[in-house]
Amino acid sequence: MTISSIAPSGAAATGKHGGAGTRDRRWNAAVVVGAVAVIAVAGFSRRWIADDGLIYTRAVEQILAGNGPVYNVGERAETSTGTLWQWLLALAGVLGAVDHVSTAAVYLGLALTSAAIAFGVLGAQRLRGSWTVPAGVVVVLATPPMWDFATSGLETGLAFAWIAGSWWMLVRTRDGRGGLFWLAFVLGLGPLVRPDLALVSIVFLIAMGLLHRPRAATTFGLLAAAGALPVAYQVFRMGYYGVLVPLPAISKEAGTSYWSRGVLYFADLFATYWLWVPVAVVLVFGLRHGVSRADRVLVFAPVTAGVLSWLYVVKIGGDFMHGRMLLPGLLLVMLPFFCLPKPARRPSRAALSLVLAATAAFSVLSPRPLLSPGVPESGIMDERAFYVAKVGAPNPDSVTPFLAEAHAEAARIAGADRELVVIGRDLSFPLSAERTNRVGVVWSVLGTAGATTPLDEQVIDPLGLSYPLAAHLEPQPRQRAGHEKVLSHTWITADYGAPTEENAAARRALACGELAELQASVRAPLTWGRFVDNVLGAFARTSLRIPENPVEAERRFCR
Repeated sequence: MTISSIAPSGAAATGKHGGAGTRDRRWNAAVVVGAVAVIAVAGFSRRWIADDGLIYTRAVEQILAGNGPVYNVGERAETSTGTLWQWLLALAGVLGAVDHVSTAAVYLGLALTSAAIAFGVLGAQRLRGSWTVPAGVVVVLATPPMWDFATSGLETGLAFAWIAGSWWMLVRTRDGRGGLFWLAFVLGLGPLVRPDLALVSIVFLIAMGLLHRPRAATTFGLLAAAGALPVAYQVFRMGYYGVLVPLPAISKEAGTSYWSRGVLYFADLFATYWLWVPVAVVLVFGLRHGVSRADRVLVFAPVTAGVLSWLYVVKIGGDFMHGRMLLPGLLLVMLPFFCLPKPARRPSRAALSLVLAATAAFSVLSPRPLLSPGVPESGIMDERAFYVAKVGAPNPDSVTPFLAEAHAEAARIAGADRELVVIGRDLSFPLSAERTNRVGVVWSVLGTAGATTPLDEQVIDPLGLSYPLAAHLEPQPRQRAGHEKVLSHTWITADYGAPTEENAAARRALACGELAELQASVRAPLTWGRFVDNVLGAFARTSLRIPENPVEAERRFCR
């Protein structure tokens, strides 16, 4: 007997006892509605957009203006880590549903997070049978960072919806519902939702194979369906941007290891809320009650993917936003335990209820006992609290409060003429004669910089999220996650400013060898020949690193 031929226990119960089946369906529907209502209300009450969310909006505005998926006109840099999120926001902009892309990012994120909770509950109910009680979903809903990143303008809402929706579709195929090729196509979208979700795609695709045991020819077809869009986009990325990954992955050195900082990041979430207690309790109850042999693949696939996701985040050193990068793993590990069969023994029911009630109460009454709005020594910060305090709005859910807070910087940018303006410091430099734009803005707060600077002017990010030259710097001694690289003014003036004796070595280095080729790959006109050269050189270009010292760079590239 194959797994796909096994009917869910709830279906049998409904057929034999119509009244009981009706009550079960009503109860299950109430659980779905209640869970979605909780995350919708919590997310709406804490709605906001992060400065990093505004990075997406400038790229989307460039698309809508006809300039292509870039951050600055004239330089092909992929600033959007979540490819599908960028294009989904572009679609929202084309439809004109809201006044500004930033507003669409906030409310679309909330809708997708709510959909993720619904998919998770529905999948767990189908997996577990006719009468289930909320368990793992309570842990997810009671975790305060989920309330923040239900919006934020980042790709997290889409990631939640893709994870839970993919698992829900996988569970449905157990009962012969849903086409395998359509499922394979959806499972393959992981790296386009966010590159690190390729791990989840791989695990889920393996689970689909174990669940259905397709023939060899069908397997090749399913793999083709899964890889069609990601492979096509990867070829486009290599030819258009000249590298293998989005620019932030290069800037943040997403392939390196920093285990000690990663462990600190993991502990920052789990110790702050004592999250390991409810997670462990739910796992113990979930694995001891109601897991049939036939369902093990559906249970262990998301758990395995979640653990791998956590390991990857810990390996690379975590993130600077409290909890953010660990939330997909938490959702994955809890998914098959969102709802559980009611424990048969009364003491077990009481213990599970007590732990979940205590978890919810602790989170509501003391959501951030160890955090403050400032930047702590660990570098891990409450990003929402920081920007609420910075822009002075309880719910900064659009670009407007960011622009209001940056009015002095906007006035300085508007008054500049043929200048390289350094925001945050009383510095400016003349632009080089080769530059045709009116102003170049050097500003490390990239989202606000992009919102404040006109689309046809240059935003120069010394951290490298939108500036290939800075992204390819050799990493400096580790500080906050994602902030290890800061391009000096010597390099920036050599690239954008007038020639000086100070930047002479940097100017010579920029004209030599691999460094000159890096510049050409993103700035030369995109002819067919340039596209092919970009594709062929993408592997070497992605691993290219530039010494911080211009003299050393000159020796290396101009030998």
